[in-house]
Amino acid sequence: MDAKELREKTPDQLRDELANLKKESFNLRFQQATGQMENTAGMRNARRNAARVKTILNEKAAAAAKEA
Repeated sequence: MDAKELREKTPDQLRDELANLKKESFNLRFQQATGQMENTAGMRNARRNAARVKTILNEKAAAAAKEA
């Protein structure tokens, strides 16, 4: 997932995506705690993708505030 794809989504879609990424991050942390994790890079990717979504949401909020 890259920033270009995220900028095309609406804020509601971005919030849904963020919720999904948080669930994924939780599941990955749970797998790590129980020793079932195979791909440790998944946690890093989930965190970075969540940060991307938050950044785009903040950009959209700032643009909306500027227009109003």
